Amino acid sequence: MVPHGPTHTLSRRLALSAVHRGVAYEERSMALLQARLSMSLRRIGGRADGGVDLQGWWWLPSDDDPATLSGVPGHRRLRVLAQCKAESKKMGPKYIREMEGVLHRYHAMGPFEEPGTQESRSVDPAVGLMISSSSFSKAAALLAHSSPLPLILMYIPEYDPLDENAPQVACEDPEEQQIPGFVTFNPALAAKGGLLRGEFEVRWEYQAHAPAEGRLGLWWKGKRVESWTPDVDQEDL
Repeated sequence: MVPHGPTHTLSRRLALSAVHRGVAYEERSMALLQARLSMSLRRIGGRADGGVDLQGWWWLPSDDDPATLSGVPGHRRLRVLAQCKAESKKMGPKYIREMEGVLHRYHAMGPFEEPGTQESRSVDPAVGLMISSSSFSKAAALLAHSSPLPLILMYIPEYDPLDENAPQVACEDPEEQQIPGFVTFNPALAAKGGLLRGEFEVRWEYQAHAPAEGRLGLWWKGKRVESWTPDVDQEDL
């Protein structure tokens, strides 16, 4: 029997609202990552997503031979596999363990592809990105820090344009109006022995005349890196 009535209708509306909220949060996160951290991502989602919400590339400057890296002169690329959660409670350690499983699967089997795709692709170095609208528990942060796999924890509060007290980014783009709460790289990613070889860091950039406003910046060897992504087809992400 198919349920009917106002209660069922309200439940469906709430479910759709949660889906729309999640999609909007993913879209905003992708826009911020492209504008500030040189990441070009696409949404995956669905029942066969393999635990991945967003997938794409992180384009980083490099002194190495580009012929052996991304094919883009002066840059190398890292595969980004992300979980993006717009939930009311903090992200716990189970999500960190899930992402570790995703990275192990990626290195064992290759990148996630749509069902039916038979094309074989080389396996690029991968980074696990955890994005949460409600921060991370202490246990999750400690587990990520001690993980042997390269991880990024990123807290991006959901943007409420009606909240006058929300911190604002020094940018006119409405998709970047609120600064992330924090971004942190674990040692397996950022340390000298990690994937980034100790060359990269994330900094908050503030202006003297507007100390309450700021923006996220990526720094390489002590110099700020302007965000850059090449023109890439969605199917190549």
